[in-house]
Amino acid sequence: MDRQDGSPTGYQKLSVVDDPNATLLEDELGGSQRPLSAREERTSRIQFYSLCCSLFIIGWNDGSTGPLLPRIHEVYKVGFDTLSWIFVLSCSGSVVGALLNMPLGDKFGIGKMLVIGAGLQAGGFAIQSMGLPFPLFAISFAASGIGISIQDAQANGFIAIVRHEGEKKMGLLHAAYGVGALVAPLVATQFAQIKYWSLHYAVSLIFAIVNGLVQAVVFKFQDQDENLLRAGEFVPEKEVEEKSNKYSQLLRLKSVHFLTLFLVLYVGTEVTIGGWIVSIMVYERGGGASAGYIASGFFGGMTVGRVALLKVNKMIGEIRAIYVYTCVSILLQLVVWLVPSLVINAIAVSFIGVLFGPMYPIAISHAGRVIPRTLVTGAIGWITACAAAGAALMPFITGMVAGKLGIGYLPPLILGMMMIMGGSWALVPKE
Repeated sequence: MDRQDGSPTGYQKLSVVDDPNATLLEDELGGSQRPLSAREERTSRIQFYSLCCSLFIIGWNDGSTGPLLPRIHEVYKVGFDTLSWIFVLSCSGSVVGALLNMPLGDKFGIGKMLVIGAGLQAGGFAIQSMGLPFPLFAISFAASGIGISIQDAQANGFIAIVRHEGEKKMGLLHAAYGVGALVAPLVATQFAQIKYWSLHYAVSLIFAIVNGLVQAVVFKFQDQDENLLRAGEFVPEKEVEEKSNKYSQLLRLKSVHFLTLFLVLYVGTEVTIGGWIVSIMVYERGGGASAGYIASGFFGGMTVGRVALLKVNKMIGEIRAIYVYTCVSILLQLVVWLVPSLVINAIAVSFIGVLFGPMYPIAISHAGRVIPRTLVTGAIGWITACAAAGAALMPFITGMVAGKLGIGYLPPLILGMMMIMGGSWALVPKE
């Protein structure tokens, strides 16, 4: 640890860098921490790539459902309202994962929690790959939901307090999610056209097992601070606190509630588009089996947006960026609703993906700035789990509307979701 001196930051500033390959790292008060050694730099990169692997699998999971939904509907012969229970059970698992994340995270640490999350996700994929009766098939999404919630919270919480290129890493971390969500529909569309469609989940199972092994090797079953120290990150001395009081501390933070509201609406809208756009194009625009690639266009756009718009975010300001991206997305959604062209709709959906891409990492990075450090991981766990609830609840509502009124009512419904989402960002505390 750096020794304290009389500097305003309370930590000694280093003016001489012995290692020419070292990178200076700023502490949370703006002063300089000691430079990263080559070994710490390498450890930091490996940890980041490992978490990208976890987010890739989460994106793969979310991108798989949309292209397979028409086939699941055909095989199980259930209505859209019944089919929507897949999203509800996934939501239930996410909420359970959020409730478990803080107490288990304090007890086991990020190293064990990532492996537990990967294991639960693998269990869900294993059941799905068997093509069991619909009730069992749907229930398996609850297990996956718990695993996803745990991994999502731990990965985001870790990167949110990393000070070495933290904002850039947050954007790239979620780009990894986008890559998974981009690739999955390309593969799922192929499986949706064959007899043994559920084997798509066997591929998912292999990915989940590999992911669990990677997390075990990289994070060594150690807690968050131990892993941060190995990467040369600033870790303040632990304060004496009552862990049982953490939930009450979280619930008193206005920033937690409004960030939760925004991300519930954002993720709900995102997953509604990704989950139902294929069905809209098949039943309303006359698209065939290849319409599954439109979901890839949406998630591919998200991936591009999370990387390509990094400089734009800085140029116009991250707070303002979300307003701009939402307004343009609303205009593009009007095109999807009012222009009955499969090609034009597919292009518009892809650009909506580009604009939606940066919103989630911007919001999570913002959480790391406005929420106390000791509560960041727990808060992000709660926020992301509630967002996952939105990811289930809003597609479920969408499915109910489709079942009662028809698929044609979904584009204006999605438009309304976007408008409410944009309005909710105005409520989020900015400092």
